[in-house]
Amino acid sequence: MRSTMQDAPLSIARLVRHGTVVHGASEVSSWTGDGFRTATYADVGKRAARLANALRALGIDGDQRVATYQWNNQEHLEAYFAVPAMGAVLHTLNIRLFPEQVVYIANHAEDKVVIVDASLVEPLSEVLAEFETVEHVMVTGEDPDLSPLADKGAEIHSYESLLADASDDFDWVEVDENDAAAMCYTSGTTGNPKGVVYSHRSVVLHSMAACMGDAMGLSPSSKVLVIVPQFHAMAWGLPYAAMLVGAELVMPDRFLQPEPLLKMIQEAKPNFAGAVPTIWQGLLGLLEGDDEADISCLEEVVVGGSACPESLMRAFEEKFRVRILHAWGMTETSPLGSVARPPIAAHGEDAWRYRVTQGRFMAGVEARLIAEDGSVQPWDDEAVGELECRGPWITASYHLDDDDDEKFHDGWLRTGDVGRVSRDGFLTLTDRSKDVIKSGGEWISSVELENAIMGHPAVAEAAVVGIPDEKWGERPLASVVVKDGEDVSAADLRGFLADKVAKWQLPDSWTFIEEVPKTSVGKFDKKVIRQRFADEELEVVQAS
Repeated sequence: MRSTMQDAPLSIARLVRHGTVVHGASEVSSWTGDGFRTATYADVGKRAARLANALRALGIDGDQRVATYQWNNQEHLEAYFAVPAMGAVLHTLNIRLFPEQVVYIANHAEDKVVIVDASLVEPLSEVLAEFETVEHVMVTGEDPDLSPLADKGAEIHSYESLLADASDDFDWVEVDENDAAAMCYTSGTTGNPKGVVYSHRSVVLHSMAACMGDAMGLSPSSKVLVIVPQFHAMAWGLPYAAMLVGAELVMPDRFLQPEPLLKMIQEAKPNFAGAVPTIWQGLLGLLEGDDEADISCLEEVVVGGSACPESLMRAFEEKFRVRILHAWGMTETSPLGSVARPPIAAHGEDAWRYRVTQGRFMAGVEARLIAEDGSVQPWDDEAVGELECRGPWITASYHLDDDDDEKFHDGWLRTGDVGRVSRDGFLTLTDRSKDVIKSGGEWISSVELENAIMGHPAVAEAAVVGIPDEKWGERPLASVVVKDGEDVSAADLRGFLADKVAKWQLPDSWTFIEEVPKTSVGKFDKKVIRQRFADEELEVVQAS
């Protein structure tokens, strides 16, 4: 028996039409450093149409990739709406990655156009000549300096000039809901970054789920401060979710330090925000030294990317009446997978045992725990296994990657996270099955660091593990074996790495050992190093 429902695709084009008309009066405010510039969703919709027409004129007439190299601001939001709604694919480039990774990602995605913030022209100029498929670059801002990008192999344009010459009328394309809408790359554990391609269907369903009461609970009365970068797992889906329900947006641009964030909160008065825990740690330090600071407008803050210290959560709630919500997810899950809202029966101190977990899985996300022997573990808050999940907004493969069997298991995504689940469905992560380090919400590959360190002529072996850090969640500890007859310091090695890995990946903690412990098959036994660190058996020196 067939249903009688209309066959209307779930698409970003429909989301854009709905948001810019039904919620056309809602506003997006972008911080300039001195204050806000504000536009309505209706205004953003018209400018998105102009952008789509400008991209058509540049040859984007199908599902070509349009990359963004931008901060969180109105222009980036315009690309979020225009590119997928015109039938192309939005590709958000992570500006925090090491240049070699940015080059690999842009070439692997076969980007045709790059939209770049004027403030990021210099770093883009350093890699643009190596972009093999990019034909056009659009630079945002009034009268931007285009000269650093000259003679780099692409045609350079002023974003505002192109939009000024374009029509604000565009017939948004109705694509198949399973067609590609956007893509993000995750560095994964080893090797080259891997591309996750989101469909129109997955984006819309994820946006709907994010607005539900057991997730972020956005509504037309929400005003959202979007600190999590738009290049990081699609800003956790906040821009699309906000457009879906008419929630207003506050965008910090490049001003992510505690002082400007406090000014934004006091001036724009958002009642919801999203960012990694390190942002809130920095803001807390500022607030504790300012008796007159007022953030009473904030009601809830969702945190992800790394575990949030309970002490930080309690400080915001007890001192400022701001509730911090734990969430879990990853680029491969669009990214929301679970949110830690306590059950109705939990009050006071009893609620905290739920809030410090990674939370309950959202509707649409199926999850299971798999033991080392492949058996499915019970949800009893005791049995431990690797978390696997599946659902309509969870990736089934990586873009142009034939070697992804290790990440997928019988249709389930292997998350690489290890933990347990309570009988009432609350997830607690206890470890990672892979030796990656999650620092400030970003992944650091221990293997890549090891290989780089072992490139030093005085180093025989090096093993890197993650150790707890109050500010960043985790930071790398490098254990180094020096060759006989050689002499090298932690400062020497850190300097050696300076032009080989991104600055934020450089280890601060170092220890020198006689031999890296190994398993029976000759692999580095990193659990021994972690235990020796926990037992304070290692002599750790700092280099920064």
